[in-house]
Amino acid sequence: MDLDIDFVRAQFPAFAEPSLQGQAFFENAGGSYTCKPVIDRLTRYYHSRKVQPYGPYEASRLAGEEMDEARRRLAAMLGVDTDELSFGPSTTQNTYVLARAFGEWMQPGEAIIVTNQDHEANTGPWRRLAQQGIEVREWRIDPDTGALDPEDLADLLDEQVRLVCFPHCSNVVGQVNPVVEITAMAHAAGAFVCVDGVSYAPHGLPNVGLMGPDIYLFSAYKTYGPHQGVMVIRRALGEQLPNQAHYFNAGTLYKRFTPAGPDHAQVAASAGIADYFDALADHHGVTGDAATRAEGVHDLMRAHETRLLQPLLDYLKSRNSVRLLGPGQAEGRASTVAVDARQPAAPLAAALADRGIMAGGGDFYAVRALEAMGVDPARGVLRLSFVHYTHANEVKKLIEALDDVL
Repeated sequence: MDLDIDFVRAQFPAFAEPSLQGQAFFENAGGSYTCKPVIDRLTRYYHSRKVQPYGPYEASRLAGEEMDEARRRLAAMLGVDTDELSFGPSTTQNTYVLARAFGEWMQPGEAIIVTNQDHEANTGPWRRLAQQGIEVREWRIDPDTGALDPEDLADLLDEQVRLVCFPHCSNVVGQVNPVVEITAMAHAAGAFVCVDGVSYAPHGLPNVGLMGPDIYLFSAYKTYGPHQGVMVIRRALGEQLPNQAHYFNAGTLYKRFTPAGPDHAQVAASAGIADYFDALADHHGVTGDAATRAEGVHDLMRAHETRLLQPLLDYLKSRNSVRLLGPGQAEGRASTVAVDARQPAAPLAAALADRGIMAGGGDFYAVRALEAMGVDPARGVLRLSFVHYTHANEVKKLIEALDDVL
């Protein structure tokens, strides 16, 4: 069954907002529109639950129950235990806390592997561990394609490696990395795995439990929710790493790596993401447990995006004046498309804005990846990113606008 795009768009108030009419949103990699169930839950929380949660009085009890509901339902969708999922102020902050924990746990001379394909949030904090005597090894992309080759990773793995960090999908290259294969390689070498899923999760939540990584990170504000970082840490690793929270919270897995108090309202509102996915599953006849239903919705999203993406890729490949970063085929990549136009990208984005296209130009915190592919980060790239609520007519409008500005 194809995704019912009219039903989908009806779940997002932004599409009925008068100030946004006539504009097509193509900067979803920077943050998605928020779905109505999240907005409704956030509004309700601020109206009637904005008290300290987990107290004996009703407003407090309901506040705590809604926070627990968000954790329970999202964990089930991701195929992990409830206490293996935690919330933090952002994915960047969550990664810094994790890096501190690993820095305390690892010994000088031991190694971690990072890539130059990542957003800086999943490479910078780990690289700083070199100051503590930890060896940092770089798994480098192909400068022409931007791809990571698992065979290159094999050359970096040995008994000294404790952690391998890589993105599920790059926010400028777009290619989807084989998480299951890479995780199996790392585990066979005795290393744990940290996957940055920020650029993949908006295109469908993955079954982290089946894929196997020890850490999986993404941002709720890119998966139609509030500005929270969502962090999965599997029990076998989480109980080994040093506690980063108050000492009396050390026995609670989901609190061990969130030293700051959570944003209660935003955590509670994150259950609206599950509401939205359930609504999509029900409307499209997807049945089963939470993880199976989430997988079915994932497949609907990916199929719709793939159909819309290929015409855009074909158009960009036909333009000799631009360089498309990443694969030219929609299969195997996300609908996040970066273009090197060999001129400053910000003015191009501004020109598109004049034509009703909301897109971005810059380095998008992927400076290392751009430099590795020979792109001047100061010039930047034009990034065109969309998700499942994008209409085919909007892609057509984008291509027509590109034809004008390029």
